[in-house]
Amino acid sequence: MHGDSLLHKRIVIIGGTTGLGWSAAKAFVANGASVVVTGRNPENVQAAQEELGMAVKALALDATHEGAATKAILECVSAFGGFDGIYHVAGGSGRKMGDGPLHELSLEGWNKTFELNLSSLMLSNQAAVRYFLEHQQSGTILNMGSVLGYSPSPRFFATHAYAAAKAAIIGFSKSIAAYYATNNIRVNVIAPALVETPMAQRAANDETIQSFIKTKQPLDKGRIGKPEDLDGLAVYFMSELSKFTTGQVIAVDGGWSITEGQYP
Repeated sequence: MHGDSLLHKRIVIIGGTTGLGWSAAKAFVANGASVVVTGRNPENVQAAQEELGMAVKALALDATHEGAATKAILECVSAFGGFDGIYHVAGGSGRKMGDGPLHELSLEGWNKTFELNLSSLMLSNQAAVRYFLEHQQSGTILNMGSVLGYSPSPRFFATHAYAAAKAAIIGFSKSIAAYYATNNIRVNVIAPALVETPMAQRAANDETIQSFIKTKQPLDKGRIGKPEDLDGLAVYFMSELSKFTTGQVIAVDGGWSITEGQYP
């Protein structure tokens, strides 16, 4: 997807070295943007830097740490001369940390899942808003939600802390979108269904879940999403094409949220 809709835009992607964030980084660069990507794994950060070269700065940062997003924004300003928008992708399943159905959910699993998916996002959004206000400039924030935040699927996707955190992202994003609209700061949410990423390996490699997805995400022959399925919408939200759009949640879900899904 090449174009110039992001020409001269300087964008930070929190969680931009793998999966959905990495796909977006490539799309943003292809559309004319300069991009800072952050990731926790130094090897992925190094690989991202090497692949995209001069148009990208890749930083090893933990999104759950206070100050990480601020550091990324300041790097964007020093490398590219300014900062126009942030795309928060960082997050993930809390299953290994104790997330699951409510009767099995540990308090640590709950807290860690919220820290990973919601606290990290609050910190990055806060850093972006503070920068925009301080410099009296407009800007755009795009947050990664999930269809599980409002469209549950109990048999195969029962992680109740994750669902709560993703629902909270919607309330948080709408709330700040309303508050900062007069500052011309826009805040929107993309809500994907199951997409082929490192986080989705459990589901992607399970034949029972695969056959369920075939009917739950019926578009394009019933498949798991690809990271690039989200890129067009991400480019739209980070560009001036969406300058009159804020507080919106748009699902890229292959039909998940309107389809019942059949159990084999």
